[in-house]
Amino acid sequence: MILAFASVLGNQEAKAIADFLHAQGIEFKSAINQGRSVFITRKNLDPIQKNSVSSLLSDIQFIDTQTPYQLASSKWKKDKTIFSVKGAQIGGDEVTMIAGPCAVESEEQMFAIGDYLQSRGIRFMRGGAYKPRTSPYAFQGMKLEGLKLLKNVADNHQLRIVTELMDLSYLEEVYDYADVIQIGTRNMFNYTLLRELGKIDKPVMLKRGFSAKVEEWLQAAEYILLGGNEKVILCERGVRSFETETRNTLDLASLALVKELSHLPVMVDPSQGTGIRSLVTPMSLAAIAAGSDGLMIEVHGHPEEALSDGQQSLNFREFDTLLKSCRNLFDVKSRSFDFEKNSINFTT
Repeated sequence: MILAFASVLGNQEAKAIADFLHAQGIEFKSAINQGRSVFITRKNLDPIQKNSVSSLLSDIQFIDTQTPYQLASSKWKKDKTIFSVKGAQIGGDEVTMIAGPCAVESEEQMFAIGDYLQSRGIRFMRGGAYKPRTSPYAFQGMKLEGLKLLKNVADNHQLRIVTELMDLSYLEEVYDYADVIQIGTRNMFNYTLLRELGKIDKPVMLKRGFSAKVEEWLQAAEYILLGGNEKVILCERGVRSFETETRNTLDLASLALVKELSHLPVMVDPSQGTGIRSLVTPMSLAAIAAGSDGLMIEVHGHPEEALSDGQQSLNFREFDTLLKSCRNLFDVKSRSFDFEKNSINFTT
């Protein structure tokens, strides 16, 4: 249950509520959310307990979400979460396009991609500086030099950076360069890391764990929300299943379900979700039709030479085809694409 007050409580008021809950043996967490104090209890208050709390502070709402994730629930917040990143909107009717290479490889590569993305009106550039790889012998990323290169390219092309944080020890470093901090599938269950991300003032893209249930995914988001960071983006990136023909099984049913269960924006990564270049465009269109708030697409000037995940990366011509296909979905749910109003050279 959520006890939501009309504003941020003073120290004395908050202590009075906390003392009462402690006296009743009710476990709780407190937070600031949507500009007001909230107390999240592990069990519902009975009518007598509600009356007692109301006698301490009358301007209060008791919200029973009936879910283990409380602040992430659409029962707690009816309106969809919308926020901006350097003037670019996340959530709402506009579909956000995030594109770029799996990994930052070189200055030449990144400036070529930056030129291309800017000409297509793309506002968010993805790129991994630290790469969590299954094989210890695979390319592990350019690390800090990669972050600096991302920043240089982004500043020169009016792009916003989306990059992955692998470990808590890199948080301060990544924070200085990223506009959106991505938490990859392997770290969705890293609750220590998620707690720390709740304390920062930058958006967090939380990718679904490849073995995570929807409920676990939303509970992971709850760790961040409980810390006070309300700018959380959920990203469906496929789950591991019995299927071996694709890298992962892209679960678009979970996308539609989470859009019902939560107020948070939800995006889809069809590159990781399929692992096959030819499937990226059809799955992108299916995701948008299912209500995705955005797409994260791996784009590389020369995928056949990529140091990471070239088999699922689109080249510039293929990405152009994807953008043109997206335009044909303008009438789906009366939505538009953020790249439309920013395109410089791109024409149908």
